[in-house]
Amino acid sequence: MSSSEPTPPPLLPVIDGGLPLHALLAPGAVPMGLNANTQPLVPEDEDPLQALVAELRNYQHELELQNEVLNYSQAVAESASERFETLFASIPLPLLVVDEFDMVVQANAMAHRAFQPTEKDRLLINFKPFVHANDAERVTTAFEQAKALGRAEVHEVLFQITEEFELCGDLHVAGVVVPQQNGPATWQYLCAVVNQGPLLAERKALQERNQQLYASERRLESVINSALDAIICVDQHQRITVFNPTAAALFLCSTQDALGSPLERFLPDAARALAFSSLTTQAVLGEMTGLTLSGREIPMEISVSFEHHSSGDTTTIFARDLTSRNRAEAQRNVLETQLRESHKMQAVGTMAGGIAHDFNNIVGAILGNVELAKADSCGNPAAMESLREIEKAGRRARDLVRQILTFSRNDLPERRPVQVQEVMSDTARLLRVTLPPSIELQVQESSDLPPLLADPTQVEQALFNLCNNAMQAIGSQRGVIQMRAMRIAPDSYQCERLGLAVAEYLVFMVQDSGPGMDVVTQRRIFEPFFTTKPVGQGTGLGLSVVHGVMRTHGGAVDVHSELGQGSCFTLYFPLSDPTSSHCALPPMRMDKPEAPPPELVLATRASHVMYVDDDQALVFLFQRLLRRRGYEVSGFTDPHEAMAALHEEPQRFDLIVTDYNMPGFSGLDLLRQALQISPQLPVALASGYVTAEIEQAAIAAGARALIHKPNDVQEFCATVHELLNP
Repeated sequence: MSSSEPTPPPLLPVIDGGLPLHALLAPGAVPMGLNANTQPLVPEDEDPLQALVAELRNYQHELELQNEVLNYSQAVAESASERFETLFASIPLPLLVVDEFDMVVQANAMAHRAFQPTEKDRLLINFKPFVHANDAERVTTAFEQAKALGRAEVHEVLFQITEEFELCGDLHVAGVVVPQQNGPATWQYLCAVVNQGPLLAERKALQERNQQLYASERRLESVINSALDAIICVDQHQRITVFNPTAAALFLCSTQDALGSPLERFLPDAARALAFSSLTTQAVLGEMTGLTLSGREIPMEISVSFEHHSSGDTTTIFARDLTSRNRAEAQRNVLETQLRESHKMQAVGTMAGGIAHDFNNIVGAILGNVELAKADSCGNPAAMESLREIEKAGRRARDLVRQILTFSRNDLPERRPVQVQEVMSDTARLLRVTLPPSIELQVQESSDLPPLLADPTQVEQALFNLCNNAMQAIGSQRGVIQMRAMRIAPDSYQCERLGLAVAEYLVFMVQDSGPGMDVVTQRRIFEPFFTTKPVGQGTGLGLSVVHGVMRTHGGAVDVHSELGQGSCFTLYFPLSDPTSSHCALPPMRMDKPEAPPPELVLATRASHVMYVDDDQALVFLFQRLLRRRGYEVSGFTDPHEAMAALHEEPQRFDLIVTDYNMPGFSGLDLLRQALQISPQLPVALASGYVTAEIEQAAIAAGARALIHKPNDVQEFCATVHELLNP
């Protein structure tokens, strides 16, 4: 072997003393010493025949060596073929060898199992008929590419195996040139089909899970963004990572500005609680104080939730604004207080309505007889003094019952347009009569206020009671009482607190410089019979009457007072009539004529009056009163006897006055029967407790007047005079 040849690898087989196998397998290789330039090792002086024999032996040896090489090469080739066949058959993928005419030359078991599941299926002879029509062009292009470049790939090729079964997989094609002994070389294609069915199913499932996860994230985001509570998420360093719109509106800070900020910027108490506590799941931290971007404090209820994951811990804070709840609780307390006051007043009203009739009859008898006794005792000063005291007590009792009925009735007031300036001027004129010199009354009148639809008497009574209460609060000290009116539109919170509709109101304000009231007193001042005055100096009904007046007018009364700072009462009258849908009946009150004559009203002619009342004292009283004024009077305590007398002599009577409530008989029934007997006969109804229902029923029955008991003598006689002399 020459020195220029490389040393053979030690693991390769060596034949006959050192000739490597790779040298023998190399094309054109010849044994060492037998190349073309080597001569036979035969001495020149030997016989040529021996030289020829020696040369033949050398050739024989060379042939033997070549034969051994061929045998080895054949063994190696057969071993490689067996390994290829074993590998081809054992690969867990469908493998096919397809020639250039689309004939399947060879296919492994996986290919037969995939393309011919049963014996009844189509034979695996040709490859392309299994390709779906939509992928046929791509597969053809892949074969051309494999022929040009040696290999090609086509992804997600659909193979139509049977009508019911389809196979989707990636097709890998490798082009191989196969030499032929006779003729040109041919192309064969090694096709591997990677089944993508499980992968596609997993991919589809993964896509569905991703879609579900995306939808879940969107729902979660929507829930967070639409939550009524502020939701804030922070990382392990208490840096804000989530800041929902409610939190942005609550803390007056945009989401972009809040993200990345420390939690203590908005919730310092919660940040300290989280820093010093070992909470691991969820907890309620309770009421805490939050801070807006401008630093304003907000009461809040805080709860937290913790989430542990590999990337770090996340804490979610839920903050609920307690401002509305605290306001609602305060409003509820106010409403509960008002409800309790209303129940107390209703109870008093029920009691007053029950006893008003009988009590007014008693008071009426007392005042009437006092009037008669005064006329009979002109020459006795001591008797006159006693009678005046009795009259004063009787009138006080009468006014007391009227005050009780003012706030206890639920009937509508008699409304008409009222000029605010006139009401305030009349009230001020009445006050200055009793106002001490140490107290100054200031009236601020405005000329641009609209007329008020209200009962002027009740409005004046409410203002008078407030001013009188302020005067008594100031006492003997020097002070000031301010009375003014204005037109305002309270905000929604103020209207909600007072139980008013959101609208414009005409407001009367009475403010004094008195000692003021504490909170406990302010809560009870509208209770009936509650007073801070000494025993015998107050009834406790003044402010209750004010409350009743405002309730019947659809308004409200508010009070603001501080100890040492005086008090301010505010009356809210609606500018529009809340009961305008109900037509008010014309007033029938005849107990207060506009101009009663001061002298005795005497009968202008001999008129006969029938007076019917179940109270014998009142019958006796009114008989004496009317007879002294020249009237003929027939008194009855039994309504049946009265009807019998009228039926017997209908032309005898000129006027009938009957009580409303009599045992087993109503004055309305008596009026109806009387008008059936004598349709043109004037009739009047008297009652100690008049409601809107009674007033309406009296009009329907034909009554020409409704007399409220108890009356002054002059008022009653004036009413009788007007009925007999229309």
